[in-house]
Order: sequence, then C-alpha cells, then structure tokens
Amino acid sequence: MKKSINIPPLYYPLWLLLKGLAALPLPVLYLLANGLYFLMYYLLGYRKKVVAQNLQLAFPEKSPDALQRIAKDFYRQFADIIVEILHLAAMSREEMLRRVTFTNPEAVTEYVAAGTPVVILGSHVGNWEWSLSAAALSFPFPAEGVYKPLNNPFFEAFMLHTRSRLGGHAIKMKDTLRDFMAKRNQPRIVALLSDQTPLKSEITFWTQFMHRETPFYTGAEKLARRFQYPVVFLDMKRTSRGYYTLSFEKLWDGTPQELAAADQYPITELFAQKLEAAIRRAPSDYLWTHKRWKHRREAAVKSAES
Repeated sequence: MKKSINIPPLYYPLWLLLKGLAALPLPVLYLLANGLYFLMYYLLGYRKKVVAQNLQLAFPEKSPDALQRIAKDFYRQFADIIVEILHLAAMSREEMLRRVTFTNPEAVTEYVAAGTPVVILGSHVGNWEWSLSAAALSFPFPAEGVYKPLNNPFFEAFMLHTRSRLGGHAIKMKDTLRDFMAKRNQPRIVALLSDQTPLKSEITFWTQFMHRETPFYTGAEKLARRFQYPVVFLDMKRTSRGYYTLSFEKLWDGTPQELAAADQYPITELFAQKLEAAIRRAPSDYLWTHKRWKHRREAAVKSAES
C-alpha cells in the first residue's frame, strides 16, 4: 500500500479485499456482475422507480415492454460497470489499451501539439471511469479530469487511487478554476462530466433534451470561453462486453469570433444534442439511476426570483 494513500487502519481489511477482488480476471468479475444484476433488479429493486420514470419521460414513444427491456439491459450494463471500475484498481496498462481505443486521437492531439489545452465534455455513457485512464496511457501529454469528492473518506481514497494509478490526474471540482489559472498554458486535456443535474440555485441554462426542458451545467463552457480553449465532445461506444471505442467531436475551436453572435450557451447546447444522439443510439448504456428531471423550469425560475 502506497504511503501517499491515507486511510484509517480500521479500513485496511476492506482495502485489501477490494484490491484482491480487483485483481481477478475480468471474465471472473463478470460472473459477479451477473449476480449483482439479479440482486439490484430482482431482489433489491435498486432505484427501479427512478429508472422507470426517467425512461418514460425520455422515450414517451416506446411501449411499456420496450421500456422494460431497456431497463433490464441497463441494470446488466450497470452491474458490468461496477465490476469494471473495481477492476481498474488492479488493471494493467496493456489490458486498458487493449480494451479501450480512440478512433480519432488527432482531433485533440493537433491542438495540444500546438500548445493549446483542450476541454473534453464527457458524460455517463458507457464506462466513464475508464476513459481518463485510457487517455493518460494513449496520449503523450497530461490527461486530467474534474471530479466531485465522495463523502466517505475510505471510498474517496480508494477511488482517487483507482483513477490515478495509470497516470490520470484528478482535480477536485472546487479547485477547477484555481487549477485552470495555475496551468493556463500547460498543454493537456481536461475532462468534465457535464450531464448531471445542477442544484436548483445553480441553474442558468435550459434546453430541450430527450423531449423535456432540461437544465445543464454551464461551468465547463464558462471556463473554456474564459481561457479560449477548444472544446470537444467525448462519444463513448460499448462495442462488446468490456470493450469500448472513444471518439471526439469538435464543439468549439476556441475562436471568440465564432461565438460572438451565438446564443447564451451554444457549446452546452451542442453538448446536449450530441449526448441525446449517443443515448438514443444505445439507451441502456446511459446512467439512468440519477433524477435527471427533478427540477421543473417554472418552479426553478420562481425560486430564483424569490
């Protein structure tokens, strides 16, 4: 155990247990995932009401049977993601590079080679935890990701270790602006997952997304425009169990004039469109367990005005 990992002695057995499980071959861990799927979907009903409501809102055109099939496929994929994230704690460099490939790396390498940092807008499609480590191994420049720390100190330490052991660097969300200021001219890529629901007090932008008026975080766009960094969308596709391809799509090239006459948050608008296309392509690969539409626009606007 590395000295830099600070966990209470009480948690040492759990640490060793998780590291031991992580070292199992992924095909063996998928047997565990099969059990997790049965446990979450059939026995515990983990957030089944939330998932069902999200799917009904997102796909009103689909039949109840079709929505149930998507839900079951989602729980199977979700169980796989859990064991894949665990496996990341012991995964080799060679296995990561074999399982995750970038289809068009030149979309970011050309910018970074010219000395320009790039902002990557990602989402909870596919295995979002693998993408940072895969980028750190695939590119000759730093790959960093913004994250929200966990409340539990043990799992925070374990996840920080897991995310960084293959070369990725994690930035606490509250330190993002400070980090951008300190590394203003450092060639690198910085990834932000921008698809979750903002706090009601932080909502500044709404757009049509999956048939619904939906709020999105705008922090990534504000940072990119302030520092004039190019922005690309990260599209993750699951090609088979445990294998993914990552593609980049440009959202903005960093030129201020390009956005001079644009809407309030055109980069975030484009991100929402790209995300919706990815979800519609493979509905079960998206993370449906969070309450994506818990805020209504009218209620949020009244709350902000009061």
